[in-house]
Amino acid sequence: MSNEQEIGKVTGTPGSNAAQDRIFRVKDKILHNDGFFFTLLRSSVSSQICGWIDTLIAFISFSLFHLTPFLSTAIGAFIGGILNCIINYKYTFHAKGVEWRIALFKYIFVWTGSLLLNSFGTQILYYWVHDWHWLEHAVGDIAKDGIFLATRLFVALMVSIVWNFLLQREFVFKTTPLDPYIGRLLDRVGIHEFHKPGALKNRKQHYGDTQE
Repeated sequence: MSNEQEIGKVTGTPGSNAAQDRIFRVKDKILHNDGFFFTLLRSSVSSQICGWIDTLIAFISFSLFHLTPFLSTAIGAFIGGILNCIINYKYTFHAKGVEWRIALFKYIFVWTGSLLLNSFGTQILYYWVHDWHWLEHAVGDIAKDGIFLATRLFVALMVSIVWNFLLQREFVFKTTPLDPYIGRLLDRVGIHEFHKPGALKNRKQHYGDTQE
């Protein structure tokens, strides 16, 4: 038996030839490696999937249920955001050590910031670039739409990497010193992680909060 076949047998990789072993190793890295590149790759795929689902739900809400554009967009964004949070929690960042309620609380904070940055960032950059009169003369009548599309895509890319990805990787789906405070806050408003008898008391002791 060759060395690679022995490796496949020991590690439980499917198949016995070198090509199958390499495919398995690449697949394992993509799904489980928490390095920057592979995590960014999983995050990008998750964002694309949830973005298309967001758009599809918004379209269905508008065309089939005859909701307003604002409400249709809001419903799509809400469902897409929740789905993105679940996928990132379980598969993208492997955040099993972070309580789901704390991760969701931090995710909502980052998601809200992303919404504001995308909205105001696009508007500010659009009007700044729009003042470049030479650009308007160069591209003619498509200047207005073209400038908006370019600025929207640029801002979305920057926010996606600099804000969303980095904060989700280092803050949302990672244990931080703020987690105990967030946990106590959520306990006080009645959002508990565990539902077993005595769980709330144990959580208060864990977070150092003995006040009833």
